This record gives sequence, structure tokens and C-alpha cells, in this order.
Amino acid sequence: MKLSLRRLFLIVWDIFSIGFAAMLSLWVLYDGHFMNYVRVIPNYVFLLVLGTSLFVFLIMNLYKSVWHFASVIELKNVVIATFSATIVDLVIFTLLDVPIAKSWYLINWLVLMTMTGASRFFYRITRIVVQDRHLFGRTRENESRVMIIGAGESGDKIAREIAQVGKLNKQVICFIDDMPTKKGMRLQGKPIYGDRTKIKEAAEKFSIDEIIIALPMIDAENKKELIDLCKDTECKLKILPGIYQLVNGQVTVSSLRNVEIEDLLGREPIKVDLKEIMNYVNNKVVMVTGGGGSIGSELCRQIAANGPKQLIIVDIYENNAYDIQLELRRKYPSLNLEVMIASVRDVKKVNTLFEEFQPDIIYHAAAHKHVPLMEDSPNEAVKNNVFGTLNVVKAADRYGASRFILISTDKAVNPTNIMGATKRICEMIVQTYNKHSNTDFVAVRFGNVLGSNGSVIPLFKKQIQAGGPVTVTHPDITRYFMTIPEAVSLVLEAGARAKGGEIFVLDMGEPVKIADLAYNLIKFSGYEPNVDIKIEYTGLRPGEKLYEELLMDEEGLQTTENALIKIGKPIDIDENVLFSHLDDLYEAAHDESDNIKYLVHDLVDTYKVDVRRDPSKLKKKIIRETVEVS
Repeated sequence: MKLSLRRLFLIVWDIFSIGFAAMLSLWVLYDGHFMNYVRVIPNYVFLLVLGTSLFVFLIMNLYKSVWHFASVIELKNVVIATFSATIVDLVIFTLLDVPIAKSWYLINWLVLMTMTGASRFFYRITRIVVQDRHLFGRTRENESRVMIIGAGESGDKIAREIAQVGKLNKQVICFIDDMPTKKGMRLQGKPIYGDRTKIKEAAEKFSIDEIIIALPMIDAENKKELIDLCKDTECKLKILPGIYQLVNGQVTVSSLRNVEIEDLLGREPIKVDLKEIMNYVNNKVVMVTGGGGSIGSELCRQIAANGPKQLIIVDIYENNAYDIQLELRRKYPSLNLEVMIASVRDVKKVNTLFEEFQPDIIYHAAAHKHVPLMEDSPNEAVKNNVFGTLNVVKAADRYGASRFILISTDKAVNPTNIMGATKRICEMIVQTYNKHSNTDFVAVRFGNVLGSNGSVIPLFKKQIQAGGPVTVTHPDITRYFMTIPEAVSLVLEAGARAKGGEIFVLDMGEPVKIADLAYNLIKFSGYEPNVDIKIEYTGLRPGEKLYEELLMDEEGLQTTENALIKIGKPIDIDENVLFSHLDDLYEAAHDESDNIKYLVHDLVDTYKVDVRRDPSKLKKKIIRETVEVS
């Protein structure tokens, strides 16, 4: 209703302006004796002027502009619209042979343009005046003092919106920009103080409360450096997501987001050849086990977008499966989608699914992955991870699938926990089957996935929202991190490039200290670490490593076309002994044996069991590895 009244006011004002401009132009042209001339002009002339002008204004969308965002663009539209209306009048009156001097059209256009433009900018000017700190007793004592990093187009747009929208309760104080020629200049009336080295100095000098990074095209390394510099201040930090915001004209205060751990990784995201992936899954029957999980669901999204013949999602958790089913059916209504609630531990059900759907490609993401919980339930870890994988591997081989891609983990490298050890065994199974099967079996190994279910990031955010404390197991613990899209990209590229037997590993850059991660998340949430929200150290959990292995130090790694993706050397495995021990492991797991960890140790000799036992009772170590690739 409010917007309709504004438009009605504009229309009424324009009717008055059109009539006034026409009469004033005649008055100027005929030196005050215009009434004598008016009497000889047909009455319809003035109606034509009014009608044609309003019609042109409507089609030029002059009544759809938002007053308080009026700018040069709106001014341009007013100029074009009034000029167009004048030209239309000129053409019509010439055809009708109306005796009006040509100079009248110029005078009329100038007057009409002035009056029409004035109405559009009146509201904006009024708001600026009202918002001035010296009027109406308003002060800016409670407003957040903002520094914008980036005195370019994006920074300009953010500053404009802050100045125009009073309810944001922000005030831009200064800019920072690395371009030397901008130093000392002003943008939106605010000083450009200097380059990034002046961030802390400017924050202290101007008592800055909030910093906004408005650099949509910044690379990962520079972004991390800027964020590290901002950490030295006491300011809240916001960031513009990316260049697409600028391209789509969506650079607004509402598009700003908090700094996330992804911004601190200091490397560019993994790039894959989407066209090649699309060709790989196009018109294929694709099955994703664990398709409702963090990795599995993103795999399903990417696969669905690339035109599979059929997508089969298998998951034991119906809620997760239901969510991804709804999402994909809404987004891809023509997708041939089947969602099956089933456990990979159920060998009969697995074979039934393979017999019915005959999948060409299998992405095996179903697994128990929570390290401490699996330490307390090692038999369940073995049943689900090892024999669930074995069931799907056997079915893929039996029913002639073209490729099988196992989702593994860097915790399979010299594992210290039962979860990592079971994943190591899965890699052994995959590489063993690949030697004799027509199916290409491969594994894809990556580190901690940001934002995945059970990851540390959501936990820290919940703890911060609750007021703390934020719990870290050890002050020196480090981890490699990657994003869900990166992990999925790696998995998809492995599927596209697989020849059989490979273990694909990712160069994930430098490891991140978990304590630093917690500190940064608290800081960028607007709190002071160990003052507002405490960081508490709880001690390493069962099976938890202090440091992850450096995957890229493994001997025998081969490069691929993607410099960030390597291939680990195959594991030397005595197949007969492997399957013999798997039989023992199966029996022990389903008998709920207390010795399950020892049997896992016998199969993976790098996995150490904490509890001592008589060495004479140890089974023969059967795995001789020429290189550590897990």
C-alpha cells in the first residue's frame, strides 16, 4: 500500500509537471502573450502532450524506481524518458500540422526533465538530511564504525547502501585499498587511508568496530593474508562471498557473510573438468551408497546435474534419504531417481539392488566415520565399513559394473584408530579385487571435510552460540581440511580418470591447528577468545592422532593432469591370507568378540592396539607393504 501511494504521488506530480512545462514553455516563447496563441491551438493538443508523456514514462519504468536508491542511473532514465516523450510530441504534431515553433520542444523538454528529475531525488535528499547526525537530536554513538577494505565498485556499493539505509545502524569511516594512486583520496566522502599494512593503524585511529572485505575477485592466498591482518584488530569481520555477486549486481550489505574457515585455508579450491565428468556419468546408471550423507548427497547433486540414465540412492537413514530425494525431484523433475532404504551390511538386499538396477558406476560413501564412537564399538565399525564394503564390491564384480569408487580417508594412513584401520582394509579389498575383475576399482582419500556431519566446525559454532566454552582436545593438534565441493570434485574426477587399482590422494595444502581454528571462529563471531568465550583443552580422545600424516611425503606417488591430485602406489597384498583373515574377522565381529581390535591389527600391522597381550597369541602378520599409501 505504501509503495502504491508513492507511485500515485509520482503520477499526479508528473501530470502537473507535463501541463506546467507545456504552458511555461509557451509563456517563455511568446513573452507572456501566450494566451492568444493558446486560443488557436486545438484542445486535443494538450491532451496529446499529457497522454504521450505518461505513456512513455510508463514504458520507461519511471514508476518502478526505488526512491531512496535514486542515483545516476535513475537520472539517466529521466533524461531519456523526457527526451523520448518530446520527440514523440514532435512527430505527432508535425503529422497533424500543429503550428508550434520548434524551439518550444527544446524549452518544454528542459523544464519537464528538471521537474520530473526533482521529484525522483527529493525523497533521497530528504533521507540524507534526516539521517545527518546533527538533525532531530540523532546521534551516532551506538552505530557500528565500519572500515571497508576495497575502494572499488563493490566497496562503493556497500558504502552507498550503509549511508542510505539507516536501520543498518552502521557508519562507514574509512577505506583501505592496495592501489597506491588511491591513497589520500576520498570515496563517498570518506578517506582512503592506505594499503593493507595500515589496517591495524586505521582501526585504532578511527575506533573501528567492524571491517568489511569488499574484494570479490581476491585469490585465496591474499584473502587469508587480509584476514590474518584483521585478526590483529578488535573488530568484527564480514566478507563479500565472490565475484558472482558483482556480476549479478547483488553487492549489498545483506550479501555479506561471516568469515569461515574455508577463507583461512590459503589455497585455491580444487578444479575439475566438469565437461569430462559430465561425459562420464551421462546416460549411465549410477548408484551412490550413503547417498544421504554430507559427501553422498553432494555427489548425488553433481551427478543429477550431469544427465545420468538413472540415479539410485542407497541409505539406511530414511530422513537423510528423504531430504535429498525431495531436493533432487524439485530441481530435476525429469531425473530418473530411485531412493532405496537399505543397509550395505545386508548382503541379500545389496545383491537384489544390483540385480534390479544393474548400475554402471558405484560411488561407495556408506560408512561409520566417527572416530571416538567407533573406538567404543569396534565390531560395528568392522561390520559396516569392512564387510559392508566387501558386499558392495562383490556385487559390483558379479553384476559387471564398469567402475567402483570407494570413499576413503587420510585416517587410513598409519591408522591409530579402528575407523582408520577399517578404511585401510577397505582399500586393500578394493585393490585386490581390481586385479581379477573386469570392474575398475579405485579409492579416493581425503582429509577432514568442512561442514560435514560430525565435523568440528558445526560443533564449534554450536558451542559459540551457547556462550562457550569451545572444546579442543589438545593445543598442538593439527588437521588437513577441505570443503565438501572439493571432496566431491576429487571423487568425481577419480571416477572419470580411473583405470583400476589407484588410490587417489589430494594435496590439501598446509595443516591447520585446531586451536587456531577455534580462536578464529570465536574472533570472527564478534567475541574475544578466552575473555567472552573460553577455549578449553580436554585431552586427546581414544584413537585420535596429534598430527595427520603428510600424504604428499609418501614414496612412489604419481602425478596426474591435476597437479593437486596424486596416485598412491598399490599395496603389496597376499590375497590368500587376506581373505583367510577376513573370514576370521567376520566371525569375530558377528560374535561380538572382545578381540576384534587384535584381529584388525593382524590385518593392518600399522594399527597398534593399546592393550598388551601375549605375543605368542598373535596371528602371523600378513601384509607386507612396499610403501605406505593409506
